[in-house]
Amino acid sequence: MKTIINTTNAPAPIGPYSQAVAANGFLFISGQIAINPATGELTVESVKNETEQVMRNLHAVLLEAGYGFEHVLKTTIFLSDMGLFAEVNEVYGSFFTSDFPARETVAVKGLPKGVNVEISVTAYKA
Repeated sequence: MKTIINTTNAPAPIGPYSQAVAANGFLFISGQIAINPATGELTVESVKNETEQVMRNLHAVLLEAGYGFEHVLKTTIFLSDMGLFAEVNEVYGSFFTSDFPARETVAVKGLPKGVNVEISVTAYKA
């Protein structure tokens, strides 16, 4: 059985998908971009600000499902340019303290709404 997770503390989906789906202890969070859920506006002043908003959005979905960053098993980071990696990694790393998740980072031709960063997460809690 699966449970659909939605919170008003993260941006509403902009397509036919859920913010997250929980099943058998696993939580699959759809890719988050830097939309401020309070205003609906993009946070794109800098790639660091953009990444910070993405991570806050992920955190809001994790919390809604009863999880935290300590439960994250794997992340996928999509970047508009690998030249942004160091700045994104600095912010991303500040949200994890130990037992870091598995991760891949890929550069893609384009991301929704022209953003520079999108991150998806898989978490598990027994």
